[in-house]
Amino acid sequence: MVSAAGVVTLLLTAVLVGLNPGPAPAQPRLATGPGWTRGWRPGDDAAGDEAWLAGGTVPGEGRRWQPMVRTALLDLHRLTRPDGAVAAGPVNGWNYVWPRDTAFVAAALAHAGHVRDAEQALRFLERVQLPDGGFQARYLLDGSGPPDRRLRQSDGAGWALWSLEQVSRVSGRSATAASLRPLLDDSTRFVLAVTDDGRRLPQPSPDYWEVPVSRTTLGTVAPLLAGLRASHRLYASLGETAAAQRSGTAADRLAAALAPQFGGRFDRFGQYGGLDAAVCFLMPPFAATATPAVQRRWNDYQEQALRPAGGLAPGTAWKQDGISWTPETSLVAYTAAMTGRTRLAEHWMDWLQGHRTSWGSLPEKVLGSGAPAGPAPLAWTSALVVLTAAGLPTGAVGEQPQDRHRGTTNPGRA
Repeated sequence: MVSAAGVVTLLLTAVLVGLNPGPAPAQPRLATGPGWTRGWRPGDDAAGDEAWLAGGTVPGEGRRWQPMVRTALLDLHRLTRPDGAVAAGPVNGWNYVWPRDTAFVAAALAHAGHVRDAEQALRFLERVQLPDGGFQARYLLDGSGPPDRRLRQSDGAGWALWSLEQVSRVSGRSATAASLRPLLDDSTRFVLAVTDDGRRLPQPSPDYWEVPVSRTTLGTVAPLLAGLRASHRLYASLGETAAAQRSGTAADRLAAALAPQFGGRFDRFGQYGGLDAAVCFLMPPFAATATPAVQRRWNDYQEQALRPAGGLAPGTAWKQDGISWTPETSLVAYTAAMTGRTRLAEHWMDWLQGHRTSWGSLPEKVLGSGAPAGPAPLAWTSALVVLTAAGLPTGAVGEQPQDRHRGTTNPGRA
């Protein structure tokens, strides 16, 4: 026990620390500028950009987000090399290929009518896939390997399967899955192996938080579950009943295995660790439906992870630095659109559009002041914005943002 004198000492120390907290942590700055595209893709110019756009569609065309979606699409095009390598961002530590980001970019390109580009991005993943069917956390743009000794991340195989199913469904061609058969077979083999055909949770692995962990996170399990479901549908579309049944049964088992550790709270580590954006991975389109418990925690995340500028932190246990992160915010927008919560999706799309850079790209972060920070564009956010626009219903072109709820509480609860 602490003595009375000790309590007084602790209180005085706390007061002094509060009066003299030391230097404030440095705030991230905007890492790019309006000229970031110069020399990024040799031979590209404004005319080439317009010709590429004309080869597809701009989802949500005619809506108030059209300028944001159009720029996001162009940014994805510029970040994607002809061999399918997709840079997460154009500078510094983001100038690498993350399987997760590439999966979402491929899905977004397909939904915008650029199926060939989407397939090429998936072919890059197929080319760099490890012998066991898994992936490194990230790769050099030339595909020669990882840039460092960062730990592998197990979620990549799940995201590759989810993306392949999205691209195949949008293209309407079973030939898409057939042409990427090694990606389908090897990714499925990896997910089945690390989950023992769905009978157990995978071993701990870093997830989209990009930090080492000692316990399995929802951010790893949920993408693998989504991948198994996608694998089931892909094999079924190819007429391969036995393979489809194996993936489908494994998905059912993994969903059941997830319940004891994560069910009810769906926190980062199950029953503790706080909510994070991974709860979105249990919502459509990653799952066919969402249980009432998942929907409740999805709502809770939006309220509890809210930051001063109006966006969301990666999780409620994330450091309290006041910074909003656009990938997590756009994940909520996407899942809102895909579950028919149009008003809520529009709320987050309006927020994203209002916090772009001066040249229109979407940044990774937004400071408490509302200023953009980090790399801009960020491929994952740009892809999610395109996917959200594609998932929202058409019409209501004349609707104005001021006609709807604009407060800081969750407009989806009403």
